[in-house]
Amino acid sequence: MTRKLEGKIAVVTGGSAGIGLAAAQRFVDEGASVFITGRRQAELDSAVKQLGPKAVGVQADAAKLADLAHLFGTVKAAKGKIDVLFANAGIFEATPFGGIREDDYDRMFDINVKGLLFTVQEALPLLSDGASVVLTGSVVGIKGFQASTVYSATKAAVRSFARSLTADLKDRKIRVNVVSPGPIATPGLDAYADGETQKYLAGLVPLARLGSADEIAKAVLFLASDDSSFVAGAELFVDGGLAQI
Repeated sequence: MTRKLEGKIAVVTGGSAGIGLAAAQRFVDEGASVFITGRRQAELDSAVKQLGPKAVGVQADAAKLADLAHLFGTVKAAKGKIDVLFANAGIFEATPFGGIREDDYDRMFDINVKGLLFTVQEALPLLSDGASVVLTGSVVGIKGFQASTVYSATKAAVRSFARSLTADLKDRKIRVNVVSPGPIATPGLDAYADGETQKYLAGLVPLARLGSADEIAKAVLFLASDDSSFVAGAELFVDGGLAQI
């Protein structure tokens, strides 16, 4: 049986851990050659070792345009094209309203919004006609949670990008979609949510548990592959029902 991404070239930003790494693993397993980025070299090296010989790691910060130019220059020199772009790099920081600082706002918008926008734009000359672009959103883009004011706004912007970029790129048949996770058990969640907080989050989910990074990766693979060939400009929630009922 032919693998879903046989012979394809994929790029995953924020691919050294969590959802990005799980998606990169799915891409490799389905036949793609994958370039992943991360800000920390040690984590990047570990991820590449896990993914195997079809993976290349490029140290890059999505908020820095020079890093993005280096990333796509590396891809161009090695493969000359991109068939799948998973713009996944992003950060979360709690920002209780009343105590939000300018640098809190700048940091999250620089990575989650500016970084994502320029990731897609810098990739554009390499994107194949008919390529798939997947953006990482979040349930918080349509729901309100305490201490998530800035982060939620960044993810609402990501949802908007999928619509406008689909319109911008329709002549080249490039599909742009968003995958929006609910609370997912990842190293990122562990960094800001203790056991009690994670239990509380799981209690908000109709399926009464946290999701796994691989459950998101399977949805990303769907959007990346021809299985979703008539899906464009859409937001796919993978949230155990949190944003749905």
